[in-house]
Amino acid sequence: MLTLLCLAMTSAFTQSIKRPKLIVGIVIDQMRYDYLYKYYDRYDDKGGFKTLLNGGFSCENTFIPYIPTVTACGHSCIYTGSVPAINGITGNIWWDNDLKRSVYCTEDSTVHTIGTNTAAGLQSPRNLLTNTIGDELKLATNFKSKVIGVALKDRGSILPAGHTGDAAYWYDGSAGKWITSDYYMKTFPDWVVAFNEKKLIDDYYKKGWRTLYPPDSYSESTKDINAYEAKPLGSNSKGFPYDLAAFAGKNYSTVLSTPFGNTLTAEFAKQAVISENLGNDDITDLLAVSFSSPDYIGHAFGPNSIEVEDNYLRLDKDLGDFIRFLDDRVGKNEYLLFLSADHGVAHVPAFASEHHIPSGTLDVGSIKERLNNDLNEKMGKNNLILSIANYQINLNPDAIKFDDNKMAEVKKVIIDYLSKEPGIERVIDLENLGGATLNEKVKMMISNGYNPHRSGQLQIILQPQWMENYGNTGTTHGNWNPYDSHIPLLWYGWGIGKGQSNREVYMTDIAPTIAGLLHIQMPNGSVGHVISEVAK
Repeated sequence: MLTLLCLAMTSAFTQSIKRPKLIVGIVIDQMRYDYLYKYYDRYDDKGGFKTLLNGGFSCENTFIPYIPTVTACGHSCIYTGSVPAINGITGNIWWDNDLKRSVYCTEDSTVHTIGTNTAAGLQSPRNLLTNTIGDELKLATNFKSKVIGVALKDRGSILPAGHTGDAAYWYDGSAGKWITSDYYMKTFPDWVVAFNEKKLIDDYYKKGWRTLYPPDSYSESTKDINAYEAKPLGSNSKGFPYDLAAFAGKNYSTVLSTPFGNTLTAEFAKQAVISENLGNDDITDLLAVSFSSPDYIGHAFGPNSIEVEDNYLRLDKDLGDFIRFLDDRVGKNEYLLFLSADHGVAHVPAFASEHHIPSGTLDVGSIKERLNNDLNEKMGKNNLILSIANYQINLNPDAIKFDDNKMAEVKKVIIDYLSKEPGIERVIDLENLGGATLNEKVKMMISNGYNPHRSGQLQIILQPQWMENYGNTGTTHGNWNPYDSHIPLLWYGWGIGKGQSNREVYMTDIAPTIAGLLHIQMPNGSVGHVISEVAK
């Protein structure tokens, strides 16, 4: 009798906890906050951005609380509520002080590719030191929930899906197929095989990339074709329209640098919802979708290009279509959706200079070589600097077999040398960060990005609008400045009220807010807070 009573009480309590059928996380790779409004008048009234802005809740002042502001760190932070200092994802690539080599964020030599015969699937979430909101959802439902990650980039799907994800799918550009690894499964689902066999990319290529509207109507952008723009769509390409037909059946990676990469991702995500029956019962599932193509396009052409504007106008339509699909498939207000970004981006330095904005680039490879030569002359030691990654200098512990005073001398030589380098604001000794005379926000971001096992010993702070040089074209991100760290955060659907807030919140607050709405535990490394304004 007591057992029956307990079961009845448990059942009643479970039914009283209201949760959405599906959580949909959308991360747009390289979306500055201002893109929400820069193109607002041109967004479709039925498109994704106006639907979310006018029907959901916008956190207008959402910031990334760490550096480097790069893809792997952003996706990890959003879903863990944590920072690189704790979750261990200190960059897309970092110098590992324990392994004494460079490490890619999701590399895993113990797994195998599922879906192709390439090495593109040798990936897993094992380098992530904390769990995710998806992992906590699994724990809360005794692993009945399904959690799936989808992105063209491996790190954009693997890190959000967490350690217990049912699947993470990413795109193998060498084969033109969606793949995974045997970390998640031993055999490929039939629905993924069938999707790959559609060869949608060839159809996209045959259409070519033409502007959605007449080119001369893109008044929010610089003229088409600029010397400082890269040419990811062919060395002979000369702006719009881009003829992509020659890539059909031959080159499946070029699609990454077109808006068709977004369309491909959305179509695959819809098929995942259908084939995996996500949101089809009363047990909450989670789908993490990242749109990677804006990053490829943004790096090549820069924020003020027609290519970026057209990409966002097309993405807006893809998002609107995806939201309508969710309404039909899962049910309006039956799913909880958030949209954010993993980082922003700086303007192309040459574009900024044209408009008299101080800017420039830093040749990190040259600096490393010159610094090592200088240290060799002064200290009599070769190769004291192993790596300069994520704007951090990694010193060679085997070559520096000095006492603490000698180590301090090495650091001083480096700091003195770099203080004369154009574009460098200052260099910080990370072991003495607490004593540095530095703006508190920047100091907090440095501290949150520092992990002693996966970070360097010295941090380079650049002047605004300066960046690492990747050639004479394009742009990048990674610094503390608002253009890299101010991101959109929109909430929509189940449990969400309409409105907006200008209160400063952080990327770390997304996962605990979801946990609060669902009444589950926040991820085990979370340092964020619940954004109470978003709830009805």
